[in-house]
Amino acid sequence: MNWDDLRIVGAIRDEGTYAGASARLRIDETTVGRRLARIERTLGLRLFEAVDGVRKPTPQCEAVLAHVEAMARHAAEINKVGESLPTLGGRFRIASTNAVAEEILSPRAGPFLARNPGMTLQFLTSADNVRFSRWEADMAIRLGKPDKGDFTISKLAEMQLFLVEPVTELGSEPVICSYPEALDRIPESQYLKAKGLKERSRCVTDNGRVIRALIQSYQAIGVLPEYLCEGLLADRRLRLTPLPRRRDVWLLLQGHLKKDPAARIVIDWIRECFADFSRG
Repeated sequence: MNWDDLRIVGAIRDEGTYAGASARLRIDETTVGRRLARIERTLGLRLFEAVDGVRKPTPQCEAVLAHVEAMARHAAEINKVGESLPTLGGRFRIASTNAVAEEILSPRAGPFLARNPGMTLQFLTSADNVRFSRWEADMAIRLGKPDKGDFTISKLAEMQLFLVEPVTELGSEPVICSYPEALDRIPESQYLKAKGLKERSRCVTDNGRVIRALIQSYQAIGVLPEYLCEGLLADRRLRLTPLPRRRDVWLLLQGHLKKDPAARIVIDWIRECFADFSRG
């Protein structure tokens, strides 16, 4: 059971629509529907019925929400427990690609920093991997398993990949987007190569957001990870086909930080950022 999902149930009850819950929680409307479906599957219950365009809670939903409200009260009391305790602090350098920092980490950084006034996060964004041997970062998020080195490695998530293509026929053949030769080992490139698409590609980039922008013009085909697809899932002019192989996401940590209490807080937060992708 996930607390964020339970908050969504409460928001739908209060607002009456997915759109209202989306605006209140500042998340995509398709995410609201997807998470509600997930919790209904988990509970084996139908939580809402559509009545005159409004989502009305079922009696089972009201019973669930009674517990959710009690949990919220307890959570508020738990937050007060630490008010008299000294806060942990420190500056932590987190290396990742631009897209991971912008799409996954930064939207969730505000609440984390508010909860931890002694913490400072420094985001190091680049398509190139930082060199841990030169102490360029304290932590790094990589979309491929790194070679062994003087650092700790753990898996964060298994990212679903999608082939995205326009549904309607175009006047000309759609542009095929691919990744540079240096990325030939990633699942996206291997899929395109196996389907005979890579050699026909006319847009080559290591930036997934560039591919997404081309796809949103309905003139291109490309493979994107799920965190770049959220705004595309509800677009009926696009067809998204899940790839059979997922892409692993890895967390690298400087060895001396493994038992550092403040670093542990940052690590737990990073894992929370990727929790949705870990569940699939």
